[in-house]
Amino acid sequence: MGFNEEERDDREVSESKTASNEGNYLEEHHPKIYTNGTESSFCLTEVDDDDDGGGEGRKLELGPRRTLKEQLEKDKEDESLMRWKEQLLGTLDFMSIGENLEPDVKILSLAIKSPGRPDILLSIPEKESPKGSWFTLKEGSKYSLQFTFLVSNNLVSGLKYTNTVWKTGVKVDSSKEMMGTFSPKAEPYTHEICEETTPSGMFARGNYSARSKFTDDDSKCYLEINYSFDIRREWQ
Repeated sequence: MGFNEEERDDREVSESKTASNEGNYLEEHHPKIYTNGTESSFCLTEVDDDDDGGGEGRKLELGPRRTLKEQLEKDKEDESLMRWKEQLLGTLDFMSIGENLEPDVKILSLAIKSPGRPDILLSIPEKESPKGSWFTLKEGSKYSLQFTFLVSNNLVSGLKYTNTVWKTGVKVDSSKEMMGTFSPKAEPYTHEICEETTPSGMFARGNYSARSKFTDDDSKCYLEINYSFDIRREWQ
């Protein structure tokens, strides 16, 4: 939800390549499999409301897309390259690999974690946004969000979470979480964002409205959900 007052920069994560020639080869011939790892995490940063809008004109053309099966079957005779792919993909569940070029990401649940109290576990509605106030946060309390999600069919590259918050129609916060790149598998992933602190005081208490989105590097949206929540004196 993004209430920290101090601005935080994204931390870039990079992995060393097994050999420079392998990296150059994959970048040229396997653009969808050439990533910096299967999972990465960053802290929240301030972003504009339309964070993924208007960026289509700057979109990088990565060449023809291939299914994950095609990527794995290609270059089987190159043992070093195959080892590099296996290291990149980790424990891949071949039952979750589809023939579809498009990855599929399903957001299953949201957990609100705060020190010294039970987690608030919220199921993600499949069709409609939650009715009424979805949850309540205590003013001046530390909390973090943990998402549980499934990935199938293909690699999802650059999955990110964006969130915008309004109070009485005025935008009070906009934030983004770069979640990373994930390979398909049967078991769900969990991703926890950096800890934040809710505002406090008379003007901070009340009802807020918010919009959360999950998109990838191709600007494909997997979930957009509108909801409201409260900040009160005590947890409820």
